[in-house]
Amino acid sequence: MAVLPLDVTAGRGPAQPVSRPARRPPRRSRAGLLRPVLAALFALPLIAAAHGTRPHPFGDHITRVPAHSGAPAPALRVSDGAVEAYDAGGTRWRHAREGRRARAVLPAAGHAFALWSDGLVTDTERRTAAAVRWHRAVPDAASWLRTPGAHGGAGVLRPLGPGARMLAVVTPQRIAAYRTADGDLRWVLPARAGCAFAPAAAARRGTALLVAQPCTGHDAAWTDQIVAVDDLGRIAPGRTPLGNELPGER
Repeated sequence: MAVLPLDVTAGRGPAQPVSRPARRPPRRSRAGLLRPVLAALFALPLIAAAHGTRPHPFGDHITRVPAHSGAPAPALRVSDGAVEAYDAGGTRWRHAREGRRARAVLPAAGHAFALWSDGLVTDTERRTAAAVRWHRAVPDAASWLRTPGAHGGAGVLRPLGPGARMLAVVTPQRIAAYRTADGDLRWVLPARAGCAFAPAAAARRGTALLVAQPCTGHDAAWTDQIVAVDDLGRIAPGRTPLGNELPGER
């Protein structure tokens, strides 16, 4: 005869769960505890090696030859698609980029500005090439540089202001000016509708840079086909330029 369990909690609220002693987790052996630690230690050299072999984001490769501290600033040239700095003792450094070719180079005090076939502009420390200070991409420049009208990038890089504190990058579509200390874009001047800037056709008059802006059609006055700029932008009566001081200089 089966005996039914007696519900002693009837009428006294819900039944309380029966507490049972908690099971202890199985103890891991000492060897099992050491395996993750050893795996991490063995992985550290591999991680460090991978970090050291990461490619430069812009494909820069710089080869340097030590020079004595009193050496003057080297001259610059484009050779075999790279920027070379040289003096009487030979090549001091060489700046190349993977899959890209240097089109033009502009020397300035402490700076080596270069224009590359992919439309990138770089600023390298001139004396020892200790660093590539900044990279700036110029829109629409790569396809234009492949055309005969680009003249190999002649006149694209133009210094502005005292001591070349500003760099103008002149392309048919626009003139963009960068602060050479940090590569900050300070102003942009688009070409007039129906017109295009001619980088190779520019002349300097005092602090002003006169850039030809030939236009299609015959109704454009010759005065509209020449633009005068300086380090503060287009020269015009009553202009209110932003200024080019570094943060904290004002």
